[in-house]
Amino acid sequence: MAAPLFFLTLLAITCSVAWASDPSPLQDFCVADPNSPVKVNGLVCKDPKLVEPKDFFGSGLNVAAEITNPVGSQVTPVNVVQIPGLNTLGISLARIDFAPWGINAPHTHPRASEILTVLEGTLLVGFVTSNPENRLITKTLNKGDLFVFPVGLIHFQQNIGYGPAVALAALSSQNPGVVTIANAVFGSKPDISTDILAKAFQTDPAIIADIQAKF
Repeated sequence: MAAPLFFLTLLAITCSVAWASDPSPLQDFCVADPNSPVKVNGLVCKDPKLVEPKDFFGSGLNVAAEITNPVGSQVTPVNVVQIPGLNTLGISLARIDFAPWGINAPHTHPRASEILTVLEGTLLVGFVTSNPENRLITKTLNKGDLFVFPVGLIHFQQNIGYGPAVALAALSSQNPGVVTIANAVFGSKPDISTDILAKAFQTDPAIIADIQAKF
């Protein structure tokens, strides 16, 4: 009885790991049909007979994005929303443009690991491990350097040069999601109670209210 139980346990662990990422395709492709009224975990497949080359095509990553926000960076995503042919394939991209000293604020991707390649400039990058260690792992990257951010961990990038910087991020999901920590904590709708955040950050509620007003 011990051997069958061992193999059943091993199968359960294997399945749980497999289910933790995007589902594997069961056909050549499953081009997303965003107009379908059917709701599934992911996106419904378009009729293969109606699939066109444009469903797998994107352009414009050679163009620098305009940066108008206060943090000094702009992300141009390339996921299943922009390219329907990415549906079920478990990959996506993003271009990140940085103004001098701009940051890509601390954030997480709940459904993807990320590998970042610096195309131009110099970036300070890092991520923080989970509780209770909360260790900061950080590195300065130059043109051609790469860095990996494990799935779900808080990470960031900062342009530490005096000119613009550009990076390309590859992610292990068609829809990696993003949770920007400051926006989620201080810009939620409705607001998280100032008393709760004041205790969490060990500060005065008035300071929390002032920060929330900026979001």
